[in-house]
Amino acid sequence: MIEMETSRFDIADYLDSEEMIAEYLNTVLEDGDSSDLIVAIGHIAKSIGMTKIAEKTGMSRPSLYKALSDGAKPQFGTIMKVLKAIGGQIIVKPMSA
Repeated sequence: MIEMETSRFDIADYLDSEEMIAEYLNTVLEDGDSSDLIVAIGHIAKSIGMTKIAEKTGMSRPSLYKALSDGAKPQFGTIMKVLKAIGGQIIVKPMSA
């Protein structure tokens, strides 16, 4: 019997360009709900580095981890700060029929 070593999948390992980050966020926005979006933003922040995001937002690392954890309900202002820090923005466009 052959034993295989497996590693845990972590999406943050693949969010290595602005294009990948934007594609990931747009997919979550199209297919997910608000809690999925919060978790996705947390994955992106982790891929960039929580220390760097904390510096850009003026928030502490523990506060960021708490705000972006599964089940968290951060204030909209927090989401906007973190989105700006990760280089994202929200754009509204008409929904196609």
